[in-house]
Amino acid sequence: MSDIELGVVQERFADIVWANEPVASGDLVRICEKELNWKKPTTYTVLRKLCEKGLLINENGTVRSLISREEFYSAKSEQIVEDSYKGSLPAFIAAFISRKDISPEEAEEIRRMIDAFREEK
Repeated sequence: MSDIELGVVQERFADIVWANEPVASGDLVRICEKELNWKKPTTYTVLRKLCEKGLLINENGTVRSLISREEFYSAKSEQIVEDSYKGSLPAFIAAFISRKDISPEEAEEIRRMIDAFREEK
């Protein structure tokens, strides 16, 4: 799954599918026309490419995802940490918070997530 790479336009299209799935392909064309200003052939071209990548499926005119939004973005995040920080989550977090403050509530939420992880182990 982590080998699925999307460009900005493909990612936006996938977000539309995730927000509306399952969606009839004709309805998807109308949504993309309204939100992306696309013509029908553009929608079907991008749909075909994402089906070929294994992210979406178009069965009997109904489009749905094979990989959830959460799974996709989780894998994408893991890949960023791996590629940019040599797999070090602490290095990623240090880089992130060095440029953006986190609120006390966010810090507490992260602490709870870590505590819950420790309890599972």
